Amino acid sequence: MKLTWLGHACFLAEQDGCRVLLDPYTGVEGYPPLADRKLRVHKILCSHGHFDHNAVDQAEVVPFDGPCPFTVRAVETFHDGQGGALRGNNTIHILTAGGVSVAHLGDLGHQLSEEQVKAVGPLDAVLIPVGGFYTIDAAGARAVCDALKPKCVIPMHYRHAPYGLPAVGGVEDFLALWPAPEVRRLEGASLDVDGSARGVIVPGFTGEG
Repeated sequence: MKLTWLGHACFLAEQDGCRVLLDPYTGVEGYPPLADRKLRVHKILCSHGHFDHNAVDQAEVVPFDGPCPFTVRAVETFHDGQGGALRGNNTIHILTAGGVSVAHLGDLGHQLSEEQVKAVGPLDAVLIPVGGFYTIDAAGARAVCDALKPKCVIPMHYRHAPYGLPAVGGVEDFLALWPAPEVRRLEGASLDVDGSARGVIVPGFTGEG
């Protein structure tokens, strides 16, 4: 499964020609509009209805010729630590294709229960918010990773000036919670998830549309 970080909490997942867009955004400081990329995808999944995760008009959805290689499961969670009272619900999407499973945690705002951890299941990779304020923070994200035990971790939803929501933190506090040899920074925005990767992988973002 090929994953490409498009900024903020947005990823493009690709398998056998099928393209699934996760949490498309609009109006996030610094990032160029997703529409500039002229994305043509076969499915869009959104964790919740906020502008920075539900901008479905930023891509064109087209039919896929053949059976979809992705299996998608959903686990319901909350956007905050008060049962959704502050910011509502949040959906975790688990995509399985090509023998690997990847979970996109959206704007998760709390620690997962044992039942939720079991529902998510074994993971080759987890896409997890780490910037805090609207979501779990660095320490909370590390605790979620310890509970889920994915093979590799890909942080998202953080500020790296000039990109990102002003109120959220950067990625460094999260990376500091891992031994340095377990952290790998990519120059590019894409990576292939095949079950072999371990540790924390930080995709790059150039700012180019």
